Formats: sequence, C-alpha cells, structure tokens
Amino acid sequence: QVQLVESGGGLVQAGGSLRLSCAASGRTFRGYSMGWFRQAPGKEREFVAAINWNGGSTDYAGSVKGRFAIIRNNAKNTVYLQMNSLRPEDTAVYYCAASSTFGVVLTTAEYIYWGQGTQVTVSS
Repeated sequence: QVQLVESGGGLVQAGGSLRLSCAASGRTFRGYSMGWFRQAPGKEREFVAAINWNGGSTDYAGSVKGRFAIIRNNAKNTVYLQMNSLRPEDTAVYYCAASSTFGVVLTTAEYIYWGQGTQVTVSS
C-alpha cells in the first residue's frame, strides 16, 4: 500500500508558476513509476506528466510540454510538478499517482494508487 499526499496548489495569475509536491509513504517509493493527472470541471481526468522509477525518463502531454517539468527525489519519497507559464486552461484539480508498471506510464488505468488532489486555479 502507498499513500500519496499532494500539496502546493493555489491561485495564481496567468504567466505565473507553481510547484506541486506529492509525498509518498508506505511501500518502497523507488519501486513505482509516478504520474501527474488533472481534472477540470465537467471534463475527464487527463494525463499531464509521468516519470520512471529513477527519473531518467519522462513524458508530457502536448499541452504542457515545455512549460511543466516532473521531477522525483527518491531519497525524500517525493515527486514534484514544476508548472511555469501557467494559463487559465491549466485550471484543474491535480492528482499524483503511482504505478507498478515499469517505465514511463501514460494511461490512467495502469496507476494503482492515487492522491486526494490539489486545486490549481489560474486567473486571466
């Protein structure tokens, strides 16, 4: 069992930055691929970014590539999402998730542990 707790969300103006954190507890953090997803009101949850077990490989949704960065620190059992140049369309609840599948995991169904989410609101 892995427990995930997100933090760092909030209200920011367009063009601003936020860093989300996801702290993991329970089983060995380095054994899991990690991902960030988001869900806006009335929309389905969508993939944002993912990282493999040692941070050597990452992938991003096209809408955030070049603006967001996913980073992990296995010594601190934490994965981060650095979000720059934020846009109003980035407004959503952001979730981190853990997958036991090897590599960079892009699909929601392959994630087995989820955090409770943190709200990010970008004003225009």
